Amino acid sequence: MKVVIFCGGKGTRLREETEYRPKPMVPIGNHPILWHIMKLYAHYGHREFILCLGYKGDVIKDYFRNYLWMTSDVTLRLGQKPETTFHGSHGEEDWSVTLAETGEDSMTAERLRRVERYLGDDEEFLLTYGDGVGDVDIPASIDYHRKADRMMTVTSVHPPGRFGDLEIALDGEVKSFNEKPQAEGGWINGGFFVVNRSIFGQIADCGDVMLERGPLNQITANNQLGAYRHTGFWQPMDTYQEFLYLNKLWREGNAPWKV
Repeated sequence: MKVVIFCGGKGTRLREETEYRPKPMVPIGNHPILWHIMKLYAHYGHREFILCLGYKGDVIKDYFRNYLWMTSDVTLRLGQKPETTFHGSHGEEDWSVTLAETGEDSMTAERLRRVERYLGDDEEFLLTYGDGVGDVDIPASIDYHRKADRMMTVTSVHPPGRFGDLEIALDGEVKSFNEKPQAEGGWINGGFFVVNRSIFGQIADCGDVMLERGPLNQITANNQLGAYRHTGFWQPMDTYQEFLYLNKLWREGNAPWKV
């Protein structure tokens, strides 16, 4: 199945990093968060990617255009007949990446509509955002989607705690300290969708709107939106604090999404 990733937003809440690059290119360790998301899908055999570009899309194009230069040792033969030899190999050699310009200011429904032609004859595809990671079981979400037989399935997650959680006794003594708790109650949209091709009939005439508003509300009203519950790790990169948190996990070897 092909994987569509929204990569065009401006990431205004992470202005410290996104002033010069799109949010999917903000790094965790030595690689952009986009690479981490793609590695998860590739781990489960989904290696055909369609990236919906917008804000500073040229940065993403440059990254993939120069991927061999950044991941390989290189020998250059200079002169009037120059020659370049890349040494070694990398784990992404069987990836196919389509870089689609979907408009700098387009909303998510419009971005999705503009890449339909790259899906070929596929009746199903995977869809997610370029700014969130998790240890999501992609095959399980696909199985759930097919058994439920709905137009679309969203991976629902518990919202991550943005502040440390303290358990405090009546006398003021701290009984427990949890630096980054997962909220126990409620579910939110975690991305990692499984989608039937029929969704394009739903968004054909909706205008340039957010997919998550009008179209998904209508799909929900038609009983065509299912929720695959993911109780493991999930974390967006919406703020500079979350950028620091994800990099801390990666640096310390405690990244649950690493596969």
